[in-house]
Amino acid sequence: MTTTTALRLEEITAKNLKAALAIRVRPDQEFAVTPVAHSLAEAYVHPGTAWPRLIMDGDRAVGFLMAFLDIDWHEDGGSVIRSGLWRLNIAAEEQGKGYGRFAVRAVAEELRRRGTRELWVTWHPGDHGPENFYLTLGFHKTTETAEEESVGVLPLP
Repeated sequence: MTTTTALRLEEITAKNLKAALAIRVRPDQEFAVTPVAHSLAEAYVHPGTAWPRLIMDGDRAVGFLMAFLDIDWHEDGGSVIRSGLWRLNIAAEEQGKGYGRFAVRAVAEELRRRGTRELWVTWHPGDHGPENFYLTLGFHKTTETAEEESVGVLPLP
């Protein structure tokens, strides 16, 4: 990873769409995250909720993330408004270089800027899943599940 000044998030545009679609996780992780093309289709049909971004290191696309903003989250028969990280795809050859941590921090900063007090995330359990990654970043695993995925929350002081 280069210096943090070279790291940034970019909106998905016609100019960088091909780079976004080229992001692929490791084969053993494919069960745990939806491909970028599917995420962009969801962003298209949920324009007020989805916040897709390309993770850039200088002029290289190293990953993709999509946050969700102010969704009506149904929990125990009620509903609450939540925001968080919907997708995180770090290119297979770029993993282990700090890009995932940067992405989570960038989403946390965006949510803080919007006045949000918690960052929510879900993950597929499993040996090659991202649970340890999220717990290491300070997320707390809740007792909730969402479509058989574990749910975690990170307080945003």
